[in-house]
Amino acid sequence: MTSMEFIRASALVICFTLMVAAAAPAAASDIEAFYGEFEGETVTDYNGVLRKRDLRVKISPHPDGFTVDWTSVTRKSDGKLKRKAYSINFLPTRRKNIYRSGERTDMFGNAVPLDPLTGEPFVWARLHEDTLTVFALHVLEDGGYEMQTYARTRIPEGLALVYSRVRDGENLRTVEAALLEVN
Repeated sequence: MTSMEFIRASALVICFTLMVAAAAPAAASDIEAFYGEFEGETVTDYNGVLRKRDLRVKISPHPDGFTVDWTSVTRKSDGKLKRKAYSINFLPTRRKNIYRSGERTDMFGNAVPLDPLTGEPFVWARLHEDTLTVFALHVLEDGGYEMQTYARTRIPEGLALVYSRVRDGENLRTVEAALLEVN
């Protein structure tokens, strides 16, 4: 093999390696950019009354995927606090950057999603570019639906959150907040 043939062969090997690497699924490290604890606050309008809401989210590794823990504390006008907290494990699917929830264990010990037809939410997550979005689909008593979306975009200071709640196509609420990294 001449030196020119060797250079051409090496160039082909390098090009092939780069093409395979580009076509390969995203590495687990992509989600790692979201690992950490973040907190912030926002003011929301509840039927003409402004309420302060404290937000906190922790995204951490899980043996087979990752876990998202989030808490929302709303201060009502009478001084009372309304606290909601959630923790969901997400596991990879066969589809690139789409994760299923593992919220309960089936009779074989497998983590599986909840059943939306029994009133429980169906939850999944998607990693797209610099945004991790958690979707929660609720099937209502009358057969309609409600979709809650938590889009968390990585920014230098932490996360930019856009939460939306849509019922049967009608936007009920949108909340935006910046969550600063606390670790």
